[in-house]
Amino acid sequence: MDDKKILSEEELRKRLTSDEYRVLRQKGTEEPFSGEYVRKEADGIYHCKVCDAPLFTSDNQEDATKSPVGLQGWPSFNNAIPGATTTHLDTSLGMTRTEITCATCGSHLGHIFDDPSTKTGAHYCINSVCLNLKEK
Repeated sequence: MDDKKILSEEELRKRLTSDEYRVLRQKGTEEPFSGEYVRKEADGIYHCKVCDAPLFTSDNQEDATKSPVGLQGWPSFNNAIPGATTTHLDTSLGMTRTEITCATCGSHLGHIFDDPSTKTGAHYCINSVCLNLKEK
């Protein structure tokens, strides 16, 4: 993963807020319903906060307030831009989940879950602090 880093960890600590750094670089999770992108309010493309790579489109954003119990409160997508993310097995916190990271810089974004209520059957549960929306 070191070869994917755009900035040094020291530079990232200076550039990111403490919450952004904790989530993006230390695999944390923001509090539910605390992020600015929980509800789709504009059309555009969501980019990685660390490296600015395009990750998700608003066309694939789901209403996070209608997500299954336990997944409500974080921006939700049914798909990522092809090649924009990578997945990894996450067995932390006594659970088995699939972690999603930015394919460009390796930053933690969130997790993906099975969700038959979405059009793709996938539920990308992403932390708002990991994203920047560039409106159309």
